[in-house]
Amino acid sequence: MKYEWKKQEKEIYLPKGKPEQIFIKKFRYLTLEGSGNPNESLFSELTGALFSLSYTLKMLPKKGITPDGYFDYAVYPLEGIWDLDIDSDFDETKLDKNKLVYKIMIRQPDFINKEIIETAAEILKKKKTVMYIDKIKFEEIEDGLAVQMMHTGSYDSETESFEKMKNFCLENKLNIRSKAHKEIYISNPERTAPEKLKTVLRYFVKK
Repeated sequence: MKYEWKKQEKEIYLPKGKPEQIFIKKFRYLTLEGSGNPNESLFSELTGALFSLSYTLKMLPKKGITPDGYFDYAVYPLEGIWDLDIDSDFDETKLDKNKLVYKIMIRQPDFINKEIIETAAEILKKKKTVMYIDKIKFEEIEDGLAVQMMHTGSYDSETESFEKMKNFCLENKLNIRSKAHKEIYISNPERTAPEKLKTVLRYFVKK
């Protein structure tokens, strides 16, 4: 039976449409870093590289390579940690997208390791040209204590949800640890109307 994150890990990827506190443990990710407006081509190219390698990893058994502990699974969604390239507060209401810096990532199952990733990358490069494939890093990242909620609507309308999260933090005596925040893209923006997009928003917090 295929492992599906939408069914087995709802608390992480399908939270309710109101703020909640959660602890996110350490997971393994493929990551790439970039900067600038995400509507420009660089962001799409980086995203394409991450998904290309992630699907190659998933399909390794069809190439006669089965990693120890392998099980069939649905590829995880794209995630991004967003920050600014200047030392200032992250104000979602006055955001200059050209000054954004980001780390985008796709989580991997626990049986994935550096050696398997190198093998998959070589298979992918022989199959087709993928920009930035050699820039991909393999990292373990722990979000730790966080406040999150599901935002439904366009990316440009996230301000209202961020305000709800900030108020939740104040009411529960939680301090936001960083001006950076995480977004998890549950919907495919190419196939979903802007008003129906689902995005997990997450602040990193401390008591």
